[in-house]
Order: sequence, then structure tokens, then C-alpha cells
Amino acid sequence: MKQAIVANGVHNYTPPDEYIPPRSSQVQEHLAWFMGLKLGFMMHWAPGSQLGTYESWPLSDGDAAWSQEDFTWADPETCKRQYREANRTFNPVKFNPAAWAKLARECGFKYLLFTTKHHDGFCMYDTRTTDYRITAPDCPFHTHPDADVVGALYREFRKQGLAISTYFSKPDWNSPFYWAPQFGPAPTRNVNYDVHQHPELWEQYVQFTHQQIRELCTNYGQIDVLWLDGGWVRPDNLGQDIRLGEIVEELRAGPQPQMIVCERTCGGEYENFITPEKTVPDTALTVPWETCTTVGEKFSFHYTDHFKSGRELVHLLLNVVSKGGNLALNLAPQPDGELPAPAVRSLREMGAWLALFGEGIYGTRICAPYFEDRLFYTQKEGEVFVFFRYDELPRLPDRLTLHLDRPVRQAHCMRTGEPLHFQAGADGLTLDLRKVPMGGAFYAEGFRLTLAD
Repeated sequence: MKQAIVANGVHNYTPPDEYIPPRSSQVQEHLAWFMGLKLGFMMHWAPGSQLGTYESWPLSDGDAAWSQEDFTWADPETCKRQYREANRTFNPVKFNPAAWAKLARECGFKYLLFTTKHHDGFCMYDTRTTDYRITAPDCPFHTHPDADVVGALYREFRKQGLAISTYFSKPDWNSPFYWAPQFGPAPTRNVNYDVHQHPELWEQYVQFTHQQIRELCTNYGQIDVLWLDGGWVRPDNLGQDIRLGEIVEELRAGPQPQMIVCERTCGGEYENFITPEKTVPDTALTVPWETCTTVGEKFSFHYTDHFKSGRELVHLLLNVVSKGGNLALNLAPQPDGELPAPAVRSLREMGAWLALFGEGIYGTRICAPYFEDRLFYTQKEGEVFVFFRYDELPRLPDRLTLHLDRPVRQAHCMRTGEPLHFQAGADGLTLDLRKVPMGGAFYAEGFRLTLAD
């Protein structure tokens, strides 16, 4: 049975054995570099955050059973109208893109993945294609010096040395070319008319989408990744073909020759890496992949959200990286422009751990046996890194056997820098950990093994 593309707003992902690598050598090279970044700062933010609901999804009546659970203050039609009109009261005066970027760098993030436009169609950048945008006169924030939120974030995150991954929704539930009002309310998340019977209307949508992507990839500097959400917009689903290849190849022939494209769940040459959502594969993968998940429970801002601890975030990162993936970790800003303080504390805790052990995370690739019990393995340039996951109370065994069948010349504790005694045997490599001081240990211990020539 074919998997649903989306279930309760969460995307499934393309099977790894169906992966097709990009043809361009420039894109291949950039993809290899991108997969070494390992940790991305994902952010869902839009005017609807004021209501503390799912982002966009409550507008889809076909998904109402789960997506409208936060609509508790009025009937669904009133709540949907208020969601759509939230742009008229959106004024995040505490928005500080430089502070966000500095925080991201200090917490160990290497790239930004920000929602330039989610399915609701509201543009967080200065587009010329619609008035439903952050810089429009009916949005109070339009007078702010950084009203073009996307432009401000890209400027400041680049200053901090972070790469740019551009989230863009293929479906647009505000566009009259997608949910065309003359055909009545849309019963599902899909286009609400027959594309084959109204090709001229669909062509308008294709051109509208191309122009928005063109703006984002022309007016905002180098785009490392074009990250396309809304996998149900695809040729084999009601003929929803936006002819993505046309605009991608135009951009690669022009301002973005290196641009990686991720058309989620669609397979083919424009899904340059696959994207598990709120899950981690059971095994290590040999194809490029990135899991997107949340610091809290939701991708969008909820006033009652609960956030993972720093220890949980580090363990999640180790699970992803040991299997060869990148982690895009989502934190939704508050409606006032601040980031939730409890979540920031967790991110800083993760950043403190990465400051000690990042060498074994960034720029690494998978290393057999990948993971076992409490252990996670990575490698790069003649070194293997092994991480031992702690429970809440850090404690190491006296001896630790690593099932590694490669000759090792030296072993060090990454936290202390001190060499470790070890012995190679039939079962693998056994580290003597009796002299490792436990003061200052937290979340996971890291060991660097220098391989013999």
C-alpha cells in the first residue's frame, strides 16, 4: 500500500532506494558540503502565531479533525477568518535578527531554514506577487526597518557564517489560482478545481509560483538550499505540475549554479536529499538526508508548548548524525518577536556540549557499526569519534569495548584532552576509562580515536 504523503500535517519521506543524485557536479559538491553542516536552525513564523494554533493547517477543512483542535474560542469559520486577518495585527516589535543569528551561532547551528511562505500563502518577504505579505500597508510591522523579515534574517545569519536554506510552500491557500473562489470552498488541501478542465487557471498558478521562487533566489543573495514543502503538489496528484524543473534550471543557469533543491517526498532529480519529519530512520543511510523536528512539541508557536531539555537535544543529534543525517531543529518565535526563554535555555545547553565535542559532529560521515546500546560512531580524515550517552547522572564504566575492526594508534578523551589506555582484542577495542574524571561530564562523553596509518 502506498504511504500517504502527509498524515496529520507530518510528511512521510521518499524511500532511500529510490534516491536519484543530482546531475550537476557543482550541486553534488555543494550537497557534500551541506551534509557536513549537520545542524540547522529551522523556524516557522507568521502572523497566525498570535492565535497559538497550527500554522496554516486549520484553514484546510479536509484536515479539520486534527488541525482545528485549537479553535476553541469561536466557530471554525470565524476562527479561520481571524487567522487569515491576523496580518492586520502582526507587529513583532521585539524582533531582533542580529540577536537570533548570534544565538544560533553560539548554540552550534550551521544553517538557517526559515519559512518564507507557509501553506497559508502569507509571505514573510517583500514580494511583488501579492499584497498578503509582511511589507504590505495593512500589516503594522511594515514600517519597521527590518519589515522584510527574510531579508533581515539572511543578512544577519550570513554575518555569523551560517548557510541559507529557503523554505517555500508549493501550495498557496491564499492564491486565487490555487483555491479559486469561483469554485467555492476547498474541500481538501489540494487545488479546488480540475486542472485539466481549467488549464489557463493552473498556468497562472505555475507562473505565480515561479515568480515567487525567482524573487527569493534573485533578490536575497546565495541560496544554498531551496526547500520545497507541500508534497501533494505533484504531477501524479490531480495533475498539480508546477513544472519545477523550468524554474530550477533557469536559476542554476543564472544566479544560483550551486543551489541544492529538496522537493520533499516527490523523488526524482529535484529531491537532492530526503527529509524524514519528526522521526529518525532506524538504520544508517548512505544517501543524503535531513530530519526536521521540533525543540518543543509543535512546529508552530503554541502558548502551552513544552520543550526538550539540552540532554534530549544532544541525544537526538547523536542519533541523527551517527546515521549520516543532518538535523533541522525547529523553534517557533513568539508573536512579539522574542524566542521562548525555556527553549533558548535548552539550545544553549546543547551549544555548550557542542563547544566541547563538535569536532566529532561537524564534517563527519557514517562509521560502522554506526550505533549500539549507548554508543554512537562518526568519522573523518583518519579519525573515529565515539560518543557514550549518559543518563541524567553521568557515569562511565571502568572499561568500554568498541566493536571497531580498524587499527587504532591513539585514543583520547575529547573533554579532557587526556590520552586513554586501550587494548585491541578479538571483540574489538577496549578503552580503560578508570582515570577519566567525572567532574564536568554531561549528556554524552566523546572519545577520539586516531587510526593507524
